[in-house]
Amino acid sequence: MTDHAPEARRTEIQPEAQPGAQPEAQMTNTAAPPERPPQKLVDDPAIQREIDALIESVCLEAPDRFEHRLVREAVTACLKLIPDGRDTGELKLMSAAIKELRYAFRVFSQYPDPLKCTIFGSARTPESHPDYEAAVEFSTLIAKAGWMVITGAGGGIMKAGHVGPGRDASFGVAIRLPFETTANEIIAGDEKLIHFRYFFTRKLMFLFHADAVVLFPGGFGTMDELFETLTLVQTGKAAMMPIVMVEGVNRPGVRSYWQHFDSFVRDTLLERGMVSTEDLHLYYVAPTPAHAMAHIERFYRNYHSSRYVRDDLVIRLKHQLRDDDIERLNDEFGVLVKKGKIHKTGPLETEETFLDLPRIVFTHTRYKFGLVRGLIDRINDFDPA
Repeated sequence: MTDHAPEARRTEIQPEAQPGAQPEAQMTNTAAPPERPPQKLVDDPAIQREIDALIESVCLEAPDRFEHRLVREAVTACLKLIPDGRDTGELKLMSAAIKELRYAFRVFSQYPDPLKCTIFGSARTPESHPDYEAAVEFSTLIAKAGWMVITGAGGGIMKAGHVGPGRDASFGVAIRLPFETTANEIIAGDEKLIHFRYFFTRKLMFLFHADAVVLFPGGFGTMDELFETLTLVQTGKAAMMPIVMVEGVNRPGVRSYWQHFDSFVRDTLLERGMVSTEDLHLYYVAPTPAHAMAHIERFYRNYHSSRYVRDDLVIRLKHQLRDDDIERLNDEFGVLVKKGKIHKTGPLETEETFLDLPRIVFTHTRYKFGLVRGLIDRINDFDPA
């Protein structure tokens, strides 16, 4: 048979209708999920114009500033969650995280000028313990230098970190836990006490605003905070800052808490090539609170701050360097330079802050951040020009 009629083939394979069967037009399949209603693409120019109009109505100005464009991107990303089909739990997490971050940034933005020190340590340390007394001594020293202090707002070392600066110069970055439900009495009820649901948003606030991190002995939480801080600075994901570990109780013939840590880094991690020698520059073990304070002050002797402009690392200085000191930096730290040389500069075109400060700049290889810390230490060795 010559088969040239598709309709004939379909007719030949249809089964005979059974008694009582519904006609084909009335039969329905219920196993498949319902089809999604048609949805517009969020990147559609019409939708983007609506977002721009919304931003303009809120800001009362055209959404052509860079900050407005960033908000547009955030709104666009949020709207894409709907066609993505994210479930309720995922939407709750993202919504709560954005709200927490927004509120925390609003609180910190009211105190932009003072330098801030984050203090980590055990919540279990009793007030009669020498570690607690050392933390009180350090927090008093840093407060006298004009700094504000950030702690987790609980008891133990966190409370000791608030004793020195007192309520007015303290931030509390608390986490909601079943066994830690109240803040210490120094920060409780203050507008600078912020409660977080998620550890990751809380950790971001600890480090985003920190100009120094100081650690006292603690448990898993303190170790977690220490290694995350070291990792973020080592990989260039956090600003370069002093990371200082203040010694705990010293007993004759027994290595202290942080000596054990330092030995582990050197004898286990470094010996096996899991960290580099220059990574040892990233932290400092201070025998006393006074040594910790002196180390932090020296870090800011001439170094002010830094930022990247594309691949160029811009280091802002409090004082201009001599030309021969710049040459020393090129000789000693040339391995950090991808092309060209370390040289003096004024503010780059895209910079908007600290425009009055002198700068040095170079195209960074984007690795060996431990050696970048060594570069900063060397800059602080030089006397002002």
